[in-house]
Amino acid sequence: MKLITAVIQPHTLDAVGTALKAVEVRGMTVSEADGFGRQKGHTEIYRGAEYTVDLVPKKKVEVLAEDADVSAIIEAIIAATQSGTIGDGKIWVTTVDEVIRVRTGATGSEAL
Repeated sequence: MKLITAVIQPHTLDAVGTALKAVEVRGMTVSEADGFGRQKGHTEIYRGAEYTVDLVPKKKVEVLAEDADVSAIIEAIIAATQSGTIGDGKIWVTTVDEVIRVRTGATGSEAL
């Protein structure tokens, strides 16, 4: 099993949810994230004063999946988020040794 983690632009979250449902993903976890990469933050004007925002708001989407489903999930996320500009996000895949559903005690793919 794999954990697919994507850090994306907040405005693309609905499109990602729709794309993941289309590839039959059964669940995802979303959390707020702040960070910077090549974007390196931006400047804003508030009450006439300019200031630098070093951390850009993002959404972090996590999906647990069977190994065979990883490519389809990654392609769906990319299709929903890719604009071709700096700041589109990142996706990484981590190996998961064990998954347990707390309610039933089911393990492995039965816990997904």
